[in-house]
Amino acid sequence: MSKMPLIGVTPLVDYKLHSLWMIPGYMDAITRAGGIPVMLPLHLDSAQLEGLLDQLDGIVFTGGPDISPEVLAQYAGTSTSSIDSNDSSTALVNGQAQQLHTDEAAVGRSEVLSPERDALEMALFQSGLARDISMLGICRGMQLMNVACGGTLWHDLPTEHPSDVEHHMHDVPEDALGHDVTIVPNTPLFEQTQLEHMPVNSYHHQAVRTLGEGFELMAVADDGIVEAMWRPGNRCVWAVQWHPELLIARGPNIIDYFVETITSF
Repeated sequence: MSKMPLIGVTPLVDYKLHSLWMIPGYMDAITRAGGIPVMLPLHLDSAQLEGLLDQLDGIVFTGGPDISPEVLAQYAGTSTSSIDSNDSSTALVNGQAQQLHTDEAAVGRSEVLSPERDALEMALFQSGLARDISMLGICRGMQLMNVACGGTLWHDLPTEHPSDVEHHMHDVPEDALGHDVTIVPNTPLFEQTQLEHMPVNSYHHQAVRTLGEGFELMAVADDGIVEAMWRPGNRCVWAVQWHPELLIARGPNIIDYFVETITSF
């Protein structure tokens, strides 16, 4: 690619401030690797979405709150009854139980579910897949990609898959590292890092349970939780459960590799 790749970054939503926002690390890592990041709008009709994809060379699906239970039911056949209205981590929004934002703990904001964001990202991912656009999912982004391809999730690791691995770090510096992951040989992550094991940060309570169609394992935690996946049948579709955007001061990571791979096409 002779030009600098244009990378769309899906927005984070703050309903209290009626605003879209972004963690600088996403943008900084993309620019460091030679790309041009642009935060995407929340609302696009189908023509606008396709017009946007005509311009983009890649998409980063960012972290954030849980995927709406209605979306899980639509794509993965899961039940919305798993939402407990008596749980202190839920709130009523427009008369429906909504899970409070938990996965972006290092940011210190609370966020309710965003069906609008779910709809945008599902449409982006499905159209991007059809066009074979390069895409990277991070934390929630990985879970969304998996659900879009018919995969399932662990909805709450502490209760459904308890282990000694700390998947949701608390009260640590933003760039702190937590548990290790084991990287699968002959995958993009292994080729980029040349490592069999790697420490990562971790801020999630949900995770991929069964891989969606077309995805293969790229890294796994010691307790068997999927930590990274990729689609060998596509040019560049990767996803990780950790938060590389918070680790950019530690040097190049998968966001850099993602942009560099696009540039090499």
